[in-house]
Formats: sequence, structure tokens, C-alpha cells
Amino acid sequence: MEQENAILALAALAQSTRLETFRLLVRHEPHGLPAGDIARALAVPHNTMSTHLNILARAGLVSSERRSRLIVYRADVSRLRDLTLFLVKDCCGGNADLCAPLVEELDPCRSKEKVT
Repeated sequence: MEQENAILALAALAQSTRLETFRLLVRHEPHGLPAGDIARALAVPHNTMSTHLNILARAGLVSSERRSRLIVYRADVSRLRDLTLFLVKDCCGGNADLCAPLVEELDPCRSKEKVT
């Protein structure tokens, strides 16, 4: 990921409604959610949600697909991965021991195994 793309993605997430929208969509992967359901879940007017979704889409963080009369939005998990890797690429000066806790926390399946 290039720095300009990372800045665009981080700027899109630097607003509470957009951050919550993205987190909601990540939780609903791989099926996504219709725009109206997102607006209702976050108690945001539909036209305002449309603006937020457009900003997230321009940043490459969400994609949309028309399904009949609905527009369903999905989080772009590969873009999230690219952003995360961009942020931690040079983590801990290459010292794997220092990075191990971070990598473990980023693995949601491994984290759930510990809890259960």
C-alpha cells in the first residue's frame, strides 16, 4: 500500500460514524449489509449514511453490490489487511519476539481459541 492510499483510508476512518460503519461491516463479512440496515443499526439518517458509505468506498474500504432493489455494502478485508500491514511493516525493528504479541492479537481465530 502506498502512503497516499493509507492516508486516504485512515482519514475515512477518522470519523466516528464511518469507523462504526466499517466495524459493523467487518462483523458481517462475507455477506455484507444493505445500506438501510446499516443506517438503522447506527441510528443515522439514510442520506447521511449514504455520504459516509461513499467516503469509505472512495477510500477503498467498502464495496457495494446491487441485489434487486437493495444496495449491499461489504468491508474490503484485503484493503484492511493491506492497511494493517502498511502500519506494522517495520514493527519492532524486525525483532520477531517483540512482534509476536501483536501478531497474535491480530489473529482473531487464535484469540477466540484462547478465550474458549
